[in-house]
Amino acid sequence: MYLADTDITKAIKDGDITITPFVAKRLQPASYDIRLGNKFLIAESHKYAAIDPMKKKFPETREVVLKDNETFVLHPGMVVLGFSHEKFGSRKYLTQLHGKSSLARIGLLVHATADIINPGHYLHVVFELFNNNNIPIILRPNMEIGQLTFATLSTEPRKDYSGRYTGDNWAGGK
Repeated sequence: MYLADTDITKAIKDGDITITPFVAKRLQPASYDIRLGNKFLIAESHKYAAIDPMKKKFPETREVVLKDNETFVLHPGMVVLGFSHEKFGSRKYLTQLHGKSSLARIGLLVHATADIINPGHYLHVVFELFNNNNIPIILRPNMEIGQLTFATLSTEPRKDYSGRYTGDNWAGGK
């Protein structure tokens, strides 16, 4: 069962959900809007013939950090990793990341498959930004880019996700 706005507000007050910074106007009837941060990771694809996940062969990445007033041009067919402005998580609830419909209609995908944030995972989520359009899309730091929903679990998990895949520990990290 998904949490409604009143449940999300109560869970934040009770410390069961953390969203930093929390801005009440971003709270929707059953979700919370999150913004794009300033950091992007771009694969240095010209250095590799192929990615081999089984052998843990991933391309090197280059970090790009924008100032708040700068833009990032996401070209058609391009995939980059971006990070959320907000840091969030919960030990009690399953969190899911969704794209905003207004951005989906112009061809921007914010995740390919990784939409689940397990309990115990506190992070600046990594967006898998993909331009599915045939024209470039301008991205700006602090633009609303996704939505979080929170769902109850049938029982408390035996273990949580604490400490895994945070910072540089994600699959393509350094």
